[in-house]
Amino acid sequence: MFKKMSIAILLASSFLLTGCIEDQVFKAIENNPEKFFEAVKKAEGKYKEVLAKKQEQESEKALEEEFKNPKKAEIDEDRVIFGSAEAPITIVEYSDFQCPFCSRGYDTVKKVMEEYGDKVRVVYKHLPLDFHPLAMPAAQYFEAIALQSHEKAEKFHDIMFEQQDRMKSEGEDFLKAAAKEVGADMSKLKKDMKSEEVMNRVKSDMEEAQKFGFSGTPGFLVNGVSVKGAYPFDHFKMIIDKHLAE
Repeated sequence: MFKKMSIAILLASSFLLTGCIEDQVFKAIENNPEKFFEAVKKAEGKYKEVLAKKQEQESEKALEEEFKNPKKAEIDEDRVIFGSAEAPITIVEYSDFQCPFCSRGYDTVKKVMEEYGDKVRVVYKHLPLDFHPLAMPAAQYFEAIALQSHEKAEKFHDIMFEQQDRMKSEGEDFLKAAAKEVGADMSKLKKDMKSEEVMNRVKSDMEEAQKFGFSGTPGFLVNGVSVKGAYPFDHFKMIIDKHLAE
């Protein structure tokens, strides 16, 4: 009986003490609101630092895992290859000709190729997004031109990104003008755009991108290591240098 009463007294005392502490805390906040918010701000900053560090560690772990188990894209022999076909580094790009972020990706890939020369080759694949109405037609133009000439298709690709603003103002007339500028046979192009070969290629690219977890553009596989988004040159350099060192 005495033991039960002691426990009850201890619990009651604890409750009263907790209540007193809470009252003191609330009173301190009311009397010093500026200090309270400064403390909250510092705590928030510390939390963000811890969270960022955790995310960085998780990203590094995921990256190491992809180096060990790289993703393998299908690369047909008749695809357009930018750079040396024998290059030790292959960048597979899943992109959208109308996407502004893909335009940034284009600039980065261009810098990578200038930096590494024959050590890097690029395979351009298609991931036209639904809310970019000219992305799918542009992909079809590219592949239809590629059936005529890989060199002309590469020039068309460059025009799309270097003059991307013209898509908004000129629409499909811009695609036609670019095709004529690279010297494409327009009657053959019109026929091939809707061909089973072209449509299946774009479709298979989109399915492969989805399989690898790319839902937005641009997305890249650098010798099988994924890069989701328009990352800067230094990020690509880090992955490429690690591959070359191995």
